[in-house]
Order: sequence, then structure tokens, then C-alpha cells
Amino acid sequence: MDRPARSRELLFQPRGIPPLGASVSLALQHLVAMIVGCVTPAIIISNAIGLPQPEQVLLIQASLVMSAVSTLLQLFPIGGRFGSGLPVILGVSFAYVPSMQAIAADGGGIASIAGAMVVGGVVAILVGIFVKRIRKFFPPVITGTVVFTIGLSLYPTAINYMAGGTSNTYELVVEQNGLTEALVYGSWQNWAVAAITLTAVLVLNHKAKGICKLASILIGMVFGYLVALCFDMVDFSGISGAAWFSLPQFLHFGITFEPASCIAIGLLFAINSIQAIGDFTATTIGGLGREPTDRELQGGILCYGATNILTALFGGLPTATYSQNVGIVTTNKVVNRTVFALTGAFLLLAGVSPKFAAVLTTIPQCVLGGATVTVFSTIAMTGMKLIASQDLNARNTTIVGLSAALGVGISQASSALSQFPDAVTMVFGKSPVVIATLLAILLNLILPKEDKAN
Repeated sequence: MDRPARSRELLFQPRGIPPLGASVSLALQHLVAMIVGCVTPAIIISNAIGLPQPEQVLLIQASLVMSAVSTLLQLFPIGGRFGSGLPVILGVSFAYVPSMQAIAADGGGIASIAGAMVVGGVVAILVGIFVKRIRKFFPPVITGTVVFTIGLSLYPTAINYMAGGTSNTYELVVEQNGLTEALVYGSWQNWAVAAITLTAVLVLNHKAKGICKLASILIGMVFGYLVALCFDMVDFSGISGAAWFSLPQFLHFGITFEPASCIAIGLLFAINSIQAIGDFTATTIGGLGREPTDRELQGGILCYGATNILTALFGGLPTATYSQNVGIVTTNKVVNRTVFALTGAFLLLAGVSPKFAAVLTTIPQCVLGGATVTVFSTIAMTGMKLIASQDLNARNTTIVGLSAALGVGISQASSALSQFPDAVTMVFGKSPVVIATLLAILLNLILPKEDKAN
């Protein structure tokens, strides 16, 4: 085997320095697969809270930088135990969006989310320490129910964005700034741009090949963005004042610990810690041909918890392993750490440029809605796949159906818990994920298991 061939073979081994050109192209492949998912939650939450444009830029910037830091720490374990050492990508997760929206609706800001993240990080660290004992309480029927419920709870967000965002906000913008009527919530222009964006994403996802298929959401958003420009729906005024280079600021948004927020986010960290085991396992089986070791699992979850505490202190949003990047690994078998380190480096470069983050804040909400509705549907169907991996007997269908019904039902009925204290409403009534998670765990423990022989 000649030297170039041997060099290319290093792409399929964890260690070594593969060819730079191939490494960069493969790293960009991972970047385009996750960049939209990484920045969109920050945009959604900043809009839900009502952050001014400079603060939105800071939130996006911190989320990108800390996603890069989390990825690099997973790739290169500290002391051989803090980090998995596996080829994984971490980024801001949609799984936390419903609960963060609930915190925003209750008047909490990034400070409340940061405090809840610190608590959640501690929960994840505890899961990592006791992962062998805890894992049995989270079979696929539980994690699948939670992921399915998260997907369902995000649908109203996508539809609201497709219509143009929050009605009152847009009417106020039109009134104050004299912007075009296209910005009115529910206008035909918003729906047209959202539909065009969605169509572009679907065509690329089902007809394109290679990088165009992989980057279907990103390319679809660019296409929708260009259409929105034709409708004068893009405001560039905030870009000129943004700096070219800046680092995230320590505790810029502050930090507060609200018990209700901490409980809601803490539960999600426990679930996502178990979900990470699935991503680590899929990565090693698909890319390395083996199961992950106990040290890799424990180190990965410990690092996940600790880096989220660090992210909270620097004003970012919760991160998690990215399943779409795991899918790339299982497809092309490329597991060399250099490729993933380059992806983290690209993320870091994007994050330290407020100018780049400011450009992202100009994306109209109808474009985001048209693109992310496909993401949210994929999340729900991922949950369904996890559920379907188990026998759909009467016991499991009861767990899934009842948990999702009560979780989603109570959160949709806004006054269902109006006679309870505000803290109870915040924990159980604002996001469907908490009730669905707790009920699924409880039902899994108390319902008798069916005899397979019968």
C-alpha cells in the first residue's frame, strides 16, 4: 500500500494525522449537518424572552463557542477519565427548548436557565457516577416516550414561526418601525416564504445526494432567506454595529436558582444523559465495530454534565450529543479525532465572531419555521423508533400513550392547574416533558411485565 493510501486509511482509525484536504471536507460535512440545530434554539429562546438584538448575538455566540469547547473536551479526555474520547459532536439541543420556553413564559430569563443548567449538570454528573445502576430505569420505552413528547411539544413553535412569530410582537414592530405589512403575524407572505423554505428542504432531502442532501436544511434556509429578501423581510441594521472578534463573557446574563426551573431542566439532563449512552453506543458500533467501554460511557456523561455547568457560567444554552452526526459516522465509518477536532475548531471560529452571530439574527422567523418543522418531526419520529424497538404490547402502549396524553394534554390546557401554586404550574403545567417523563418512569415500575410465553 502506497503512502497516500495509508494516509487515507487513518481516517478510519481514531488516532493519527490523515490528509488535510479530506479531513477539512469531512469536518465541514459534520458542520453543515449540525450548525442549524446549534443556533436555532438560541434564536427561539432569545425571541421568547424578548432579548434585544445585541443580547441575541451574545447568546448565539456563547452557544457556538461552548458547543465547540464541549466537543473538544469529549474528544480529548482530561486525565483519561473526563471525556469519552469518542468521535462525537455536541451542540445546543432542541430537547431543552420546551422547558426553556416555559421558563421564559413564566418571566424567567437566561439567568434562570443558567441556574437550572448548573443543577442539571450536577444531575448528569451523578448519573455518570452511578450509570450502571441507573441505566436500567431508562429502557427505550421511557427514553422514546420522552423524545416523542419533546417532538410533539415543539410543533406549535414551528407553526407559530411559520406564521411569522408572536402576533403581538410583530404588530408592535410594524406599528413602531413602519415595516412592511409582510411582517404581520399570519400574513400570506409569511406563510408563502415558510412553504417555499419547507418545499426546498423536502426536495433536497428526498431528491438530492451527497452534501446537498446532508445540508438540506441549511440550503433550504438560504433559499428561503433569499425569497424573504424579495419581500423586504430582512433587517440588516444590527450587523454593522457587531464586532468582528469577541469572546463570551463570564456570567453576562447572571445566574439565579429557581426551584421549579431547576426541577424541570434537571429531569431533562437525567434523560439526556441516558440518551447520550445511545449515541455513544451507536458511534462505537457503527464506526468502531464494538460496544463502548464502561470508562467511555462514564467519562462521556461526566464531561457532558461538567461542560454544561461551564456553558451556563458563560451564558450558553444546554448542549447534548448530536444524533445526526452519529448517523454520519455510522454511514462513512470516519472516526479519526482530527476530523472532529476540525469541526470543533470551525464552530469555535464561528462563535468568536459576533458579526457572524449578528447575521444569523436577521433570519426571518417564517424561514426558521419552514426549516425547523422538519427537524421537530424527525425528533418525534426518533422517539417513535425507540418505542417501536420494544414490543408494542398492552403494557408498553399504556406507558407511551398515557404518559404522552397527560403530558401534552395538561400543558395544552392552560388553566388546568390554575388552582395550584405557581411553582407546581411551572414544573408540571408549562412543558409536557416533565409529566411525561415522571409518569413513564412510574408506570414502567408499577405495571406488571407481560409474560412473553403468553
